[in-house]
Amino acid sequence: MENDGIRKTKAIYWASGIVSICGIIFEVLFGAAGSYILGDGVKQYTLTISLFLTGMGIGASVSEKVTRNLIVSFIWIELLIGLIGGLSIFTLFGVTAFFSEGSDAFFLYAVTAIVGALTGVELPILIRKANEIGETLNRSTARVLFSDYAGGLIGGLLFVFLLRPQLGLVKTAFVVALVNVIVALWLMFYFRDEIASLKKHGTAGILVLIFLFSGVFWGEEMAFSFEQKLYRDPIIHSENTSYQQIILTKEQGDLRMYLDGQLQFSSSDEYRYHETLVHTPMAAAESKEKVLILGGGDGLAIRELRKYDEVKEITLVDLDPKVVELARTNPSISELNEHAFEDERVEVINQDAFTFLENAEGFYDVILVDLPDPNNESLNKLYTLEFYQLIRNHLPPGGALMVQSTSPTFATEVYWTIDKTIQSAGLKTENLHVDIPSFGDWGFVLAGREDISLSSLDLEKETKFLTEEVLKGLGTFGKDIDSSIADQKGNPVELEINTLMNPILIQKYEKAWSTY
Repeated sequence: MENDGIRKTKAIYWASGIVSICGIIFEVLFGAAGSYILGDGVKQYTLTISLFLTGMGIGASVSEKVTRNLIVSFIWIELLIGLIGGLSIFTLFGVTAFFSEGSDAFFLYAVTAIVGALTGVELPILIRKANEIGETLNRSTARVLFSDYAGGLIGGLLFVFLLRPQLGLVKTAFVVALVNVIVALWLMFYFRDEIASLKKHGTAGILVLIFLFSGVFWGEEMAFSFEQKLYRDPIIHSENTSYQQIILTKEQGDLRMYLDGQLQFSSSDEYRYHETLVHTPMAAAESKEKVLILGGGDGLAIRELRKYDEVKEITLVDLDPKVVELARTNPSISELNEHAFEDERVEVINQDAFTFLENAEGFYDVILVDLPDPNNESLNKLYTLEFYQLIRNHLPPGGALMVQSTSPTFATEVYWTIDKTIQSAGLKTENLHVDIPSFGDWGFVLAGREDISLSSLDLEKETKFLTEEVLKGLGTFGKDIDSSIADQKGNPVELEINTLMNPILIQKYEKAWSTY
């Protein structure tokens, strides 16, 4: 009997470690899903983790009432976690596709709290069962909690480096739910001599197991049909990387790329954006030999730069190697960028732009900042005073900087805050905006160590959209979107500088785009 007790106790400790791994994976999975569906990663991770932990606290309190049939109670808790957690992300995509705005957030937060509460019931039951077998309370608590904390680390690492990039969100939920159910069946086997109606519990567990296995194989395909409804055109490529989700859509020749649900370009009008981004600073720069692109992994900016024989080096810094790989190998994108990455002048560095600038040496005649909008903490730092100071340190006299700066129409205060932040780094700026049908009115900030005037720039290369006359007109802003910003009462708005310590841009950006 003593050996049997030791065997059962070890099974409990192993079970506690494994379900803890599952718990932390569900916790960060809900944060990742919220970030993708609802935006603002920091906000969503904060809310989901807070709700999950609150749920765990409620579950731990409720567990006091579970005093009998501990193993059976644990088994059914795991089956519930398996069903609810496994279906969570799949159902979230369905809610997002078919129900009104706000339903997806309510559903996600409710599921997070419920799974958190069920997870909170697990450990107290296991501690009590270990104590019932013969372990002292101190020892059983310490060992179960050790398994819990160690499992938390393993779960986090598994999610970041294996599950999210290899399986994606939907399949990860089903796989982790399967593990919960397998643990339940495993403990059912170890404690079979204590369980009445073993056949009934075992049958229920096996049915849930079969259901979740079907979810692993077919759930993602069904969720894909839900996700398709989130995009205007048919999805031709979907990929989860270590950093983001990449979606390509195509309809009647219009190719579109989305990163985490945000449109990056439309082939029908991207030339308006990239001609403005590239040829304006190239016209302003005294020398054009060395060009740095921060972002731009689609290769479309490189396509425009290749028109200049004077360019000797093009350094492209993009965090996600999968974006560049797709732009190299996908026939639709490589045709659009005219096989830009085959040019011998191009060097690709997969690194965070901020880190690259901190460690880079030397100057670049032209610097193009072609980064996504500042809608989360990691992107916000690439729109800060500190970031623009780093850029200034690599920009020589006579050099030119061009920054994509979101829409001055839809996010007026955001646009002019970016402009002021660039100026605060000691650079002179010139403002311009261009109509891009797929995006709307879009803004750029042209900057250098010396004053730059759009009216003095001469375009040297053939373009589809941009002319010298058009370029001069891009610097004209209507009264409702110029730098004299006023609040709803007509009072002038004092613009602040966006810094690492005071990241004001995220909240301004979220508020500005909430109505569009």
